[in-house]
Amino acid sequence: MSDALDAAARALTRRDRSEAGVLEVLRQKGVAEDEAVDAVETLSRLGAVDDERFAEAGAASLAKRGYGDAAIAFRLEREGVSRELAEQAVSALEPEIERAKRLLARRGATAKTARRLASHGFAPDSIEAAIAEDEGAELG
Repeated sequence: MSDALDAAARALTRRDRSEAGVLEVLRQKGVAEDEAVDAVETLSRLGAVDDERFAEAGAASLAKRGYGDAAIAFRLEREGVSRELAEQAVSALEPEIERAKRLLARRGATAKTARRLASHGFAPDSIEAAIAEDEGAELG
């Protein structure tokens, strides 16, 4: 298990990972499944692997980079976070509509910006509401 634990710890020095992400790294390195699971459990007990922390930090980072709720949840789940934790992390963020408004204010309420928001996982309702509010502010 020492080799598995060392490999898992090295994988975490490059970047934070979910439990599933660390397991995947160990599988790719040819570590036996039971050793990989034991290593992840040990690192989890020590606090080095924490899916909740990983999800919260990942969600905050993606939101800051201009992603909407759907894209954030999708990417977290792709990284091995449970749907429940991904949804919990997304719900702790600033509301999506507020993030959309800020991006529209910075980039302008154009069709190009609306397409970018849509391609980055913003809900159509959030995009429409942000544009409507921006247009209302221009008229007022």
